[in-house]
Amino acid sequence: MAFVAFVGRVLFVSVFILSAWQEFNGFGTDGGPAAHLLVPKFNVFSKHVSSQTGFQVPHFEMKHAVAAAMSVKAFGSLLFIFGSSVGAYLLLLHQLITTPILYDFYNHDADTKEFNLLFAKFAQNLALLGALLFFIGMKNSIPRRQLKKKSPKSKTL
Repeated sequence: MAFVAFVGRVLFVSVFILSAWQEFNGFGTDGGPAAHLLVPKFNVFSKHVSSQTGFQVPHFEMKHAVAAAMSVKAFGSLLFIFGSSVGAYLLLLHQLITTPILYDFYNHDADTKEFNLLFAKFAQNLALLGALLFFIGMKNSIPRRQLKKKSPKSKTL
């Protein structure tokens, strides 16, 4: 059973590892295609946040954000493969931050092709988020291995 769980964790994080590897290969000096894709989406997201909450999102270089996302995905994936809750929390953090920014279906009309594509990707990321929450919940619900108490021997006369 432990081997099956290990294979399941490896298959699950393959999405994150392949994504981090792809971003790493295209990173270059400016953050690569991921940074170019993220800039307009982040600008729309930060305008939306500032108009709704009044909170001004600080400016930072997108190549640093892409590098941080790659690191969190890679490190979290490696920890998750070996059954660590910390890895699951790192991947959960990544999903919570990037999903509403990258898959901004709410900025498109419901009858457009972009809406359908973004909503499908958003739903897939919600499924990954749910699986991570399930793993964390199951990991925390299983009691740690307890030492067996020796039963007192009955005295014979």
